[in-house]
Amino acid sequence: MLKKIALLIILFTPIMVLTSNAQNQIYKDVNQAKGLPVGAQIEDFTAIDQFDNTFRLSEQLKKGPVVVIFYRGQWCPVCNRHLGQLQDSLALIQLSGARLVAVAPEQPPFLKSMAKKTEAEFSLLYDEAYRISNAFDVTFLPDQASINAYNERLDANLAEANTDDSDRLPIPATFVINQKGEIVWRHFDPDYRKRASARDIMNALEKLK
Repeated sequence: MLKKIALLIILFTPIMVLTSNAQNQIYKDVNQAKGLPVGAQIEDFTAIDQFDNTFRLSEQLKKGPVVVIFYRGQWCPVCNRHLGQLQDSLALIQLSGARLVAVAPEQPPFLKSMAKKTEAEFSLLYDEAYRISNAFDVTFLPDQASINAYNERLDANLAEANTDDSDRLPIPATFVINQKGEIVWRHFDPDYRKRASARDIMNALEKLK
């Protein structure tokens, strides 16, 4: 019996190692994710927001441009401050005819928590299975030290809050999409502390008029 167990271990250990290595190759680090460039065409997507409504990009683009913000989660102090600042300028953004949405891999209950913290009246979208952040090429896997810090110091609880237990996050990026579905402006920086301001967004929207 022991010989059979040992044989099974020998046979299956290489497979498990290869599977682990394959996963490591699939997941990009923060410097490998590049974000879609200006001029790229965005594929249509749908997502549920904190109000339990379904957002569809193509339907919204019929009404005007869309500003897509990626943020890490309700546990992130910089994200809280950023979305709060955008909420303060929401009326001006909407006055330009644009729709503002923010995207995170957190499940709906955590979106609701973020909405309470920031008083966000714009849609916070649940990026199930990282479909949206993958499409925009902003998904990355933080290093283990960062993951530990997020979970232990900031109570992120990524495995429970996010769409899966991979601990992946989006780079906090901003994309302005015109009614043709093209990216006309972006703010993309691997440094999570650097974000697009409401003024930056307004300037980009002004150029669409």
